[in-house]
Amino acid sequence: MTDLTSLTLAQARSGLASKSFTSLELTDAHLQAIEAARVLNAFVMETPDQARAMAREADAKIVKGEGGPLAGIPLGIKDLFATKDVRTTACSKILGNFVPTYESTVTSQLWRDGAVMLGKLNNDEFAMGSSNETSCFGPVVNPWRRDGANTTLVPGGSSGGSASAVAALLCMGATATDTGGSIRQPAAFTATVGMKPTYGRCSRWGIVAFASSLDQAGPIARTVRDAAILMRSMAGHDPKDTTSVDRAVPDYEAAIGKSVNGMKIGIPREYRLDGMPAEIEKLWSEGAAWLRSAGAELIDVSLPHTKYALPAYYIVAPAEASSNLARYDGVRYGLRAPGRSVGEMYENTRGEGFGAEVRRRVMIGTYVLSAGYYDAYYLRAQKVRTLIKKDFEDCFASGVHAILTPATPSAAFGIGEKGADPIEMYLNDIFTVTVNMAGLPGIGVPGGKDSQGLPLGLQLIGRPFDEETLFSLGEVIEQAAGRFTPPRWW
Repeated sequence: MTDLTSLTLAQARSGLASKSFTSLELTDAHLQAIEAARVLNAFVMETPDQARAMAREADAKIVKGEGGPLAGIPLGIKDLFATKDVRTTACSKILGNFVPTYESTVTSQLWRDGAVMLGKLNNDEFAMGSSNETSCFGPVVNPWRRDGANTTLVPGGSSGGSASAVAALLCMGATATDTGGSIRQPAAFTATVGMKPTYGRCSRWGIVAFASSLDQAGPIARTVRDAAILMRSMAGHDPKDTTSVDRAVPDYEAAIGKSVNGMKIGIPREYRLDGMPAEIEKLWSEGAAWLRSAGAELIDVSLPHTKYALPAYYIVAPAEASSNLARYDGVRYGLRAPGRSVGEMYENTRGEGFGAEVRRRVMIGTYVLSAGYYDAYYLRAQKVRTLIKKDFEDCFASGVHAILTPATPSAAFGIGEKGADPIEMYLNDIFTVTVNMAGLPGIGVPGGKDSQGLPLGLQLIGRPFDEETLFSLGEVIEQAAGRFTPPRWW
C-alpha cells in the first residue's frame, strides 16, 4: 500500500469510498507522522484519542453509505478556532489553559461533513506575526531547507503551523485565518495552496478575534483541488456572525479544470517594487506566460493606492486588535497575575500574558484611537482603505477577471533573521494586505523555487465571491509549475 500520508485529500477521499483503506488506518498514519515530526513544532496539542474515535465513527458511516463530503479525512486545526472541550489558546500565555465549551462554526461544519481532528496547530500569538515566531509555544520550523544547508527556516505566519503540517504531510489539510496575508504568505513559504476567501464567506464565530473587519478563515491544502474541497465545507452563512454573507455556497471543486480561455488577467504595475529580487520578477513572468498559454489575456492595470496599503493596514489592524484584546483582563478566564489593586492586577496580567509583538500592536492601536489622534490616523487610514477598495472595483469593472501578483517579496528566511526590526517583518505582507483591506478573495499557489531550492508562490486576486475563478486559474498554475514536497530530514 502507498504511504497513506502522501495521498492528496481528493485521492484519500476516493480510497475511503472504494474501501481501499479505512479512516482509522489513514488517521493512524498521520498520527505516527506527527509523532515523528515534533521537531517542527507544528502541533501545540495532539488529540489522538479523539481522532481515532472520530475516524471509527466515519468508518461506520462510510460502510452504511452515509459518509459526508469529508468523511474520514484527518485535518489539523489552527489554535485560533474554538474547539469544544479541547484547549484553545491563540498561542498566548494570557489564555492559559482555556478550554471552550463551544465549537467554532467553521470547525463544526467540518465535523458535520465527517472530518477527523488530529489536533491544534501552532500560530503567531493572536495571529500577530509573519513568521510564526511570536507563539508562546515557540517558533514553528519550516520543513523546507536551503539546498545543502541546515539553517532552520520560518514557515511564514500567522498560520505557520497549518502550512508546515500540510507541507510535511502531517495532515491532509488545515484550517487557517488571514488578516493581512496569514494564509497566502505561509502557503508561499511551504509550497502549499492557501485560499483566503471573500470577507463574509466563512463565519468568524468562535475564532479568536484579531482585527474583526479583516479576519477571514480559509483552508491550507496540498493542492488547489484539495483547497476547493475544504472550502466548500468551511463556507456558508452563519446567523451568529453579523458579517457573514447569506449566499449559496457553490461547488468549488467543479471549477477545477474549467477553461480559462478568454479571461482577462490584470498585472498591476504598482506591485513592481524597487529592488524586487530577480527571482520573484522571473516567477511572476512565468506565471503570466502559463496563464497566457492556457488562453487567458494579460493586461496591465493600475492600482494607484497600493503604496498606502501597508501603512494604512498597520493602523487599522492594531486599532481593532487593541479593542478586541481589551477583554483579556485576568478577571473572567485565562491567566491572572495578582496585584494590590484592580488596576495593578490588569497591568500585571497583561504584562505577563501578552508577548512583545502583541503588546506593540495593542499600544499602537490604543494610541491611534486616542483623543486627538483618531482623526489624524484611524479615520485617514479608513479613507485610504476605501480608495484601495475602489482601485480594485475600477479594475474589475473594466472587465478584468482576476489579478496576478507574487505572493511574497522573498522565499522563507531563517528563524531569528528578521526579529530585530518589526518594519522589516511587516514588509513581508506587502503583496497580501491590499486583499484584506478590500475584502477580496485571494489564493496562493506554488509557482517554482529560488536558486537555493526554496519554494516561491504566486497570488491570484479575484472579484468578490468569485473564488471559483481563482480555483480555475490556480489549477492552471499548479499544472504548469508542478507540485513540490520538501525532502525529509526530520
